[in-house]
Amino acid sequence: MEVKGKIKLIGETKTYGSNGFRKREMVVTTDEQYPQFINIEFIQDKTDLLDNFNVGDEVEVSINLRGREWVSPEGETKYFNSIQGWRITKLNTEALQDVPPPVDDGFEPADTFSNEPEDPDNDLPF
Repeated sequence: MEVKGKIKLIGETKTYGSNGFRKREMVVTTDEQYPQFINIEFIQDKTDLLDNFNVGDEVEVSINLRGREWVSPEGETKYFNSIQGWRITKLNTEALQDVPPPVDDGFEPADTFSNEPEDPDNDLPF
């Protein structure tokens, strides 16, 4: 699954626990009628992927949706969701803007497929 949009925020890499679990979050703002602010987390070695990106970059992020169950000490069950990024690509919006408009070269398509006059005795479709 992919999310496309503009980077609004790139957080710092945070390390948790004695095993050195690493996590880094970013927020992507989608470009639609009602823009969404999507928080995407990158974990472990994927945190380094964000080093080459800046706030304002147009990107496409490949994501996985993750869900987990947690039971509190009181026995109450809760569910949590997260969005994990595993690949990020910068979209080349400048290239789209640099495409020149079509040139009118005076060319008009032919009305028929053949230059030969029609033969009423020839009933073949080609």
